Amino acid sequence: MRRMLSKIVCVLTVVLLLATVLCACGNEETVTLNVYNWGQYISDGSEGTLDVNGAFEEYYYDTYGVRVKVNYTNYASNEDMYAKLRSGATGYDIVIPSDYMIQRMINEGMLLPLDFDNIPNYRYIADDMKDLFYDPENAYSVPYTYGMVGIIYNETMVDEVDIGSWDLMWNEKYTGKILQFNNARDAFGTAMYRLGIDVNTTSEAEWGQALELLKAQKPLVQGYVMDEIFNKMKGGSAAISSYYAGDYLTMYDSNNDLAFYYPEEGTNIFIDAMCIPSSSQHKEIAEAYINFMLSEEIAIANAEYICYASPNTQVRESEEYRATMEEYHEDAYDILYPDLDTLPTSFYRMLDTETQSLQNRLWEELKIESSVGGSIYVIATVILIVLALFFAWRFAVRKYREWYLKNG
Repeated sequence: MRRMLSKIVCVLTVVLLLATVLCACGNEETVTLNVYNWGQYISDGSEGTLDVNGAFEEYYYDTYGVRVKVNYTNYASNEDMYAKLRSGATGYDIVIPSDYMIQRMINEGMLLPLDFDNIPNYRYIADDMKDLFYDPENAYSVPYTYGMVGIIYNETMVDEVDIGSWDLMWNEKYTGKILQFNNARDAFGTAMYRLGIDVNTTSEAEWGQALELLKAQKPLVQGYVMDEIFNKMKGGSAAISSYYAGDYLTMYDSNNDLAFYYPEEGTNIFIDAMCIPSSSQHKEIAEAYINFMLSEEIAIANAEYICYASPNTQVRESEEYRATMEEYHEDAYDILYPDLDTLPTSFYRMLDTETQSLQNRLWEELKIESSVGGSIYVIATVILIVLALFFAWRFAVRKYREWYLKNG
């Protein structure tokens, strides 16, 4: 009897232990890490690539025993990201703005200082990517990628004699085949570089000159785009666009008729860096995410997928990475890492409040004056003529009937 009771007690103990474990597993908390980034800007597991966010979730659980789910969403421009966070959107743990926007967000208290004890892989960031104007003490940001703006064109649709300058974006020969940036800073930048104006000017007159040049360009433009450029240029529905060098390599992989150059007048160089918004609820996990992004395998996977230049020395020194990039394009490495001593470049700097307001006002003026305005007037005129003819016909029919009734 006692043996029977002992067996029952043992069985019950095992059942209770299993139940406790199962309950613990079932109630295990999952932390959501909200990452807000540019579109197509991380290796995502498609086409056999590494799923970086999935890899981080596994790494964090294996290392810290905490389940993390990365909620990954996209924005199309620095201004869109800034406006959303400024409007009160909370819960974002990682954002990846460009240099001038980082400078602005630091000044406005929108970013948290980083604890670099949690980011030991920061040692792999190249020295030429540190101590820069937007974060001179390297306190709020960790470089993710960098690159430059150039002009992408379709060799089967554009004459070689027309390339080399920003002038191509204003060439009437290609009316309806030109794409322009759909963000104020880059769009005005293209005009200012063409005019030889400092892109960080505070002169209202010079901003006005750039606006007039963009207005002159507008009838030639098929559309103002950001991520939409990929389908348009890869599919051949557009022939010319200003855009980022790294994205050109992605497009070329799908359409070998595309080519690229940096305009001779000069162009923008930019750095996108990982930051933690002041509203983050999971700062230490966010710092672990940044550190993970700097590890060799992950940094190389991202660099190969995004096709942007990397600030990570492990990537730059990898022969395997260089060979992979040259599979995209034989000149890929030179496109991504050009000799900056021979190419005029400049950073966008944070604009003062008055100049920011001026830029936004002029951008709205450009966009409101729709390029379809003339077409609308033509269509309206045609409709009025048709209506006039219709009513004239109705009037003539009515008069004929009256005459027929009297004289028929």
